[in-house]
Amino acid sequence: MRAQDETAIVACIPSLRRYARGLLSDAALADDLVQDTLERAWSRFSLWQRRGEIRAWMFGIMHNHFVDGARARRSRPEDSAGDALPEVPQRATHTDRLELEDLDRALQRLPREQREVLLLVAVEGLSYQEAAAIAGVPVGTLMSRLARGRDRLRQDLQGRAPAAATPIHRVK
Repeated sequence: MRAQDETAIVACIPSLRRYARGLLSDAALADDLVQDTLERAWSRFSLWQRRGEIRAWMFGIMHNHFVDGARARRSRPEDSAGDALPEVPQRATHTDRLELEDLDRALQRLPREQREVLLLVAVEGLSYQEAAAIAGVPVGTLMSRLARGRDRLRQDLQGRAPAAATPIHRVK
């Protein structure tokens, strides 16, 4: 591995930490996810085919590892992520901190698929194509999840219950 490749991987750590904390809302679990992602990236670096950005490749590794962990946790119902909030840096006012906590709670209430794409696109600034590749879905599916996630988040933060999906009835 070349020095510039190592530098590129290390440069991804802040973004990986931010994404992991958004996914898990638990600082210790998020740090474990980042550590596992870095270990996998180092050990599988020869598999990276230098197509696209290394950052997107690393997010893909993290996403896949997170999904695998979520499936494993689902099979063990006694384990849960809990309602713990990630560590939030001290803000200028108490109101700012409360707003951040409300946002984090609202994000955690979103379905996993919607939360993932919101974090990848809105927080990490990945393109729709990159985020779709990481999530393993077509771009149209990603855009649909993103729109539904944004709408639910907006409604939740405004204190309205998200609208339930209404069935479509065909006229005969």
